[in-house]
Amino acid sequence: MSDLYKAAILLTSLPEEEAASIMGRLDPKQVEQVSIEIARMKSVSVEEQEHTIMQFAESNPTAVGADSMGLDRAKSLVQLALGKDASDTLDNIRQSIEEVPFAFLRQIDSQNILTYVIDEHPQTIALILSHLPAAAGAEIMAGLPPDHQLLVVQRIANMGQTNPEIIEEVERGLERRMSSVMSQSFENAGGVGAVAEMLNVSDRATERTLLENLSQEDPELVEEIRRLMFVFEDIGKFNDKDMQTVLKGVENSQWATALKGASIDLKEKVFGNMSQRAVEMLKEEMEYMGAVKLSLVESKQQEIVDIVRGLEDSGAIELNAGEEEELVQ
Repeated sequence: MSDLYKAAILLTSLPEEEAASIMGRLDPKQVEQVSIEIARMKSVSVEEQEHTIMQFAESNPTAVGADSMGLDRAKSLVQLALGKDASDTLDNIRQSIEEVPFAFLRQIDSQNILTYVIDEHPQTIALILSHLPAAAGAEIMAGLPPDHQLLVVQRIANMGQTNPEIIEEVERGLERRMSSVMSQSFENAGGVGAVAEMLNVSDRATERTLLENLSQEDPELVEEIRRLMFVFEDIGKFNDKDMQTVLKGVENSQWATALKGASIDLKEKVFGNMSQRAVEMLKEEMEYMGAVKLSLVESKQQEIVDIVRGLEDSGAIELNAGEEEELVQ
């Protein structure tokens, strides 16, 4: 999740007046950006909300209702935050929402979209999926033939700016076939991050098969995708057994630096799986280090992520195992 998306989740989780008070401390451009994100949101899972709120403050982890999101919610917050100066920002938000490419597809079931795009050229499918939310893109991807999945992922990963005329042409065709009308314009889309987001919410079988096939043609791309799929904070989701396995493979000096930029929850997860003496030594080392450059913190965090990925490859741990167990129950 991007910081902007997290901010949008947090603001929609708060009472309207409190959210508006926070937005009132932002500059108009920041208000506009986060408001556009709120306006684009349709729903947020309990897991996403809990994960986001726990990074900022203690709160009641209940699901966010659709009435707390969307354009109306964004407009209301902007008006409360900016008062008489809200007019220009509201116009920009409305214009941005109206210009989101393939926005009409967000109201259509993923399986229905799959029916219309499954016979399209991989480049066309890639263009469409790169403009959809990751969850919708993952569902459509899972329904494609394996050979098409590989071709589509490669094209999404290598996609940059797309000619607006091509986007409009593809849109017009879908609009006619799906009886939807929405004018769109130029936008950046795709990239390795888009692939990682889709695979993060794909079922494990689809993820493994696709990455295994892709690694035969482009192992460097697979490594880049995998780095984005699992981030340092995800270690906090491990059960105690896997956490202890990770601890055995990581040196205290690595933890001392990496935890400088970690959430309280992740720190507690790490400390909770160490002996009291080990925790004391680690905390002493962190204090002794003092301030550390962000680049060094991120470098050490990535080292630990690489170690975790290595443990997964060897079968010592299984990423997302806890989430899969919840789905089975």
